[in-house]
Amino acid sequence: MAGISLEWYTYLEQGRDIQVSVQVLESLTRVLRLDANERRHLFLLAYRQYPLEEKRAQSVISPNLQNFLDQLAACVIDVRMNVVAWNKAFCIVYGDYDSMTVRERNLVWSTFTSDYLRQIKGEYWEEGALRCLAQFRAGYGRFIEDPWWGEQIRELTQISQEFKEMWQRQEVLYAPEGNKVIYHPVAGELIFKHLSFTVTDSPELQVVINTPLDGTDTADKVKRLLSQKEFF
Repeated sequence: MAGISLEWYTYLEQGRDIQVSVQVLESLTRVLRLDANERRHLFLLAYRQYPLEEKRAQSVISPNLQNFLDQLAACVIDVRMNVVAWNKAFCIVYGDYDSMTVRERNLVWSTFTSDYLRQIKGEYWEEGALRCLAQFRAGYGRFIEDPWWGEQIRELTQISQEFKEMWQRQEVLYAPEGNKVIYHPVAGELIFKHLSFTVTDSPELQVVINTPLDGTDTADKVKRLLSQKEFF
């Protein structure tokens, strides 16, 4: 159905050193009925960089981007899902990132090791963990030969049975959006609209924005928290 032999397809799955054309990958996408995320993941695995304009670079936050962040409950993450920039509103919801270690600022690591994150996400923790891990796998497909990724996966597999089981599901996700419910220890229930996008002049960075959901009291609660000296 895809116009290729079983032997050649087996070589492709085994990751052998063969040449594969865009036309063949598109044919496999059609035959295997891959969705948009799965199609992109297939191209990343085959070419090691997709789209072509995406290249790994240093995570540099411009003053304009930081100024934009200060107006929202937002953060910036790199391809490894490390939080590399954040603002006060983000901290009052997700914790004091100013005092965290680099490892604690990694969203995958904190998702599976932080009691605080598990507490504030409540019954939505598993849903959020699956979404976070699917996005992490998408990045892993781009830099599968980078030893950092393998080390991170091995350590989390050893310390978290939940990570081990979810990782085996092999889901991928590139641009998660939707609503998010947080149970803040002081303010109570907060409901946000979740959006993420790539920074044009730094494609290795992704801005993650949480804006209060219309029709809720989340915005007022966040304002009150911002006016306090102690958040937790």
